[in-house]
Amino acid sequence: MHMQKRFWLLASDSWLLSRCFWQDIKSAALAWMVEVMIMRSIQLVAPRRLEECEVAQPPEPGPGEVLVQVRAVGICGSDLHYYLDGRIGRHAAVYPHVLGHEPAGVVVAAGPGVTYPKVGERVALEPAITCQRCEFCLSGHPNNCLRVVFMSSPPNPGFFLEYALLPAHNALPIPDSLSFAQTTLAEPLAVILHVLELVEIRVGDTVAVLGAGPIGLLCAAVARTAGASTVFVADRVPHRLRLAQEVGADIAINMASESLRDAVQDMTRARGVDIVLDAAGAAETINAGIAIARPGGQIALIGIPGEAELPIDLHTAMAKELNLQTIKRSNHNAQAAIELLKTGRIRDSFVTHRLPLEKTPAAFESLASYADGVGKIVIEIPG
Repeated sequence: MHMQKRFWLLASDSWLLSRCFWQDIKSAALAWMVEVMIMRSIQLVAPRRLEECEVAQPPEPGPGEVLVQVRAVGICGSDLHYYLDGRIGRHAAVYPHVLGHEPAGVVVAAGPGVTYPKVGERVALEPAITCQRCEFCLSGHPNNCLRVVFMSSPPNPGFFLEYALLPAHNALPIPDSLSFAQTTLAEPLAVILHVLELVEIRVGDTVAVLGAGPIGLLCAAVARTAGASTVFVADRVPHRLRLAQEVGADIAINMASESLRDAVQDMTRARGVDIVLDAAGAAETINAGIAIARPGGQIALIGIPGEAELPIDLHTAMAKELNLQTIKRSNHNAQAAIELLKTGRIRDSFVTHRLPLEKTPAAFESLASYADGVGKIVIEIPG
């Protein structure tokens, strides 16, 4: 295993270890000296402020655990919420904090009893560590686990760092045909596959995707793959709409200059669309989705609102008897996502930028300002 360097740390400074890197030695005598291996990480230290820090590596893996060298991490819209606003709805950031929950890497050590995956295998990492014992885990709904630890959700550290320790069953081997950058799409694609567990897209359905960020672009690609006859995508950023057409959108609507409702009414002969996939999480788009859905249609609320409360037009939704379906994470669909990525049917053309770990702050700023034709950014970490 590659280690950068060693240094000695007084146990009185062990708050750094216990807060960020999975070991609690607060009860140790203050006079003890602790030998610590270090690694690079990117930490959110204040709203709109990321810093590279050298921090303690995780310990050797225990029973049922693997140590993974992280090789690539995608930046998610929820990461951007914490970066820009210091919170997502009622969930406030803590500082310092490591974001990132779309990782891929290589297993470099395995704890006692682990036979799969093997050391040296390339893996996608499932960020939701579930108990596998509660009512919801046992009934096939691990996304609602009562004891879930979601890596990157405060106070749990994420993956913008060099090494991560997690249960072996959260590391899923990937085929040689997938790069690490492509594999970072497994987690967000798994979320869309969970959407399909709750909202069925049938052959011939009309689908509107609201928001053309990475989740919206994956929605458009999956809707096309599922057999939708017409896929609308709406956004306010022109280059995102061009990316949407590349991944399968039939009609791209710039909400800054065009009427989404008029376009849908015209193309569906005033019927409305069968399914709305809201990937923006904004009151404007949710209400627009309610307006363009046909009577009895379905709306999946995928995007996470930044605000704690939203003014939603429930009267119109009730008048149409719409099915408003909320979505929570991926429900452990990562393996199915890997299989779908392996087929090549979901293109990664919207991954427009690949940057090294030290450029993570610049990557977040690019996403915040929609600069340089940015679609999806993947942070790559050399082995």
